[in-house]
Amino acid sequence: MTGNLRSSPPRHRKEQHRMTSIGILGAGRVGTNLAGKLSAAGHHVTLGGRSPEDTAARTAGLAPRIAFADQRTTAGTADIVINATPGDSSLDRLTDLRTELVGKILIDVSNATRDDGDGLPGDLCYPGSSLAEKLQAALPDTHVVKTLNTMLFMVMTAPETLTTPPTAYLSGDDEHAKRTVTGLLGDLGWQPERIEDLGDITTARATEAMILVVPHILRRHGFKPFAVSLAR
Repeated sequence: MTGNLRSSPPRHRKEQHRMTSIGILGAGRVGTNLAGKLSAAGHHVTLGGRSPEDTAARTAGLAPRIAFADQRTTAGTADIVINATPGDSSLDRLTDLRTELVGKILIDVSNATRDDGDGLPGDLCYPGSSLAEKLQAALPDTHVVKTLNTMLFMVMTAPETLTTPPTAYLSGDDEHAKRTVTGLLGDLGWQPERIEDLGDITTARATEAMILVVPHILRRHGFKPFAVSLAR
C-alpha cells in the first residue's frame, strides 16, 4: 500500500489494510484500467461483467491476479465496490444489488448522461441532483463515495502524466469511507494535496455537472487526456 496510508494514524492504516478485496462493476475501459492499477498495488481485485467468461475473454492480457465474475458475485464478495457501469443505467443495476452491497463502501466513478447521438455525453439524467445521491438514497445501508468522475479514464490511474496536476474530488456522507477511498486514491498515484474533499454526498451534483464541458473539449481537441481541476 502506498500514498496516504504511510502518513495516516495507525488505526486508519490497520483499517485500510484489512479492506483489500475490491470488486469492480463494469469491464469497459474505466473498469479494466482501474483493475490493472489496483491489482498492481497489491489489492485482490475481481472484475464483474455480464458474465465471467465474456469479461475474461474481452480483458485477455490484463494482470493475471485479477479474478472474473458476474456482477452480483463481484458485489457480494468484495469489501469495497467500484461502480464503473454506464451512468445512465447504474441506478437500476445497483439497486438490484442492494443486498450484496449492505455495509460496503461503494465508489461511484460514473456520470449519468443522456446519449446525444454522437457517442459523447449529453444532458444530465438527474438535473438538480446526481447519480451519487440517487445511489445513496436507494442504498441506505451502503456508504457511497463519489470520485474520479471529472477526468478521462486514463488520468484516473496516472494523474502524473498531465502537465498541470489534476484534482480528484470526494463527496460522501461517511468520513471513514472517505478516508478509505483517499487511501485507494494514493494507490492510484494521487498525492494528498490533489485530493479535494467537498463534503457530503449532495456535493456530487457539482462534480457530476462538470461532465457538461467534456463533449465540447473532446470535439475541439480529440480524445486526449485531461481533467477538470482546481487551480490554486
